Amino acid sequence: MASTSDKRHEMAKGKVAFFKSSGGYGFIESDDADDDVFFHMEDIGGPDLEEGQEVEFDIEQADKGPRAVNVKRL
Repeated sequence: MASTSDKRHEMAKGKVAFFKSSGGYGFIESDDADDDVFFHMEDIGGPDLEEGQEVEFDIEQADKGPRAVNVKRL
């Protein structure tokens, strides 16, 4: 019998809707959130993302609204 601690955390999935490389930030559109979710390059390891790139991420509530953290390319 599997314990509940074996259950994987389900990350949100979406696509990069907008990315401004000079500012290092953008927005992800996702069915898991009502509005597009803000992200900053510090939340992503590796090179810049491109618009249309599929990603998975966790959503945190920040001062200005939802923010994507732990962003991973798919």
